[in-house]
Amino acid sequence: MKLSGESLAGKKRHGIDYLVATRICEAIKECHDLGVEVSIVVGGGNFLRGAAASELDRTRADHMGMLATTINSLGLASIIEKIGLDVRVQTAVFMRQFAEPYIRSKALSHIKKRRVVIFGCGTGNPFFSTDTAASLRAAEIEADVILKATTVDGVYDSDPKLNKNAVRYKKISFEDVLAKNLRFMDSAASSLCKENGIPVLVFSIENPKNIVRSVLEDDVGTIVKS
Repeated sequence: MKLSGESLAGKKRHGIDYLVATRICEAIKECHDLGVEVSIVVGGGNFLRGAAASELDRTRADHMGMLATTINSLGLASIIEKIGLDVRVQTAVFMRQFAEPYIRSKALSHIKKRRVVIFGCGTGNPFFSTDTAASLRAAEIEADVILKATTVDGVYDSDPKLNKNAVRYKKISFEDVLAKNLRFMDSAASSLCKENGIPVLVFSIENPKNIVRSVLEDDVGTIVKS
């Protein structure tokens, strides 16, 4: 699951709204209770936005973003533990006092033991988004699907925030997404998913129950696949 940092802020638009984050974690627990194996990559936009970081050196700004994802990862882990699930945080950047370093075999072992695994720090490298990190981790752990929870309820033929007549796709291929330049995730992430045969389900997180619906139903958001 790729979870945006903004989704954790709710209407506050900054930081973590505990009640909003708890609703999201409760929906994740419902999926877990259904037998679904869950791992999460979370963004950091609720602490550091691209526009705010544009005046900074790009590499340093990306390092700050990695720290923001770690704050969100630790916050999510705390809430998930509180509602009764076993959870582990793994970071792509070594920070032993806070979390485990990302090791693929360890992550797979945790998942096999029915633990929720949260991947922090993106890929650990500047110039790569957390969407790319989600695609990379999904490929490494051989995930069946990426659930991309966003502020928009799917992939549209144009920006629905700017065009009230924008049309939402129910299904679309990665090839068409790239050809039409539909930026539901960056091109590196799309290419990774395409090459590894990983479908992406894009849906709105404004109602956290959509997380459960995305597992049980076929009419939620937009499915992107080859």
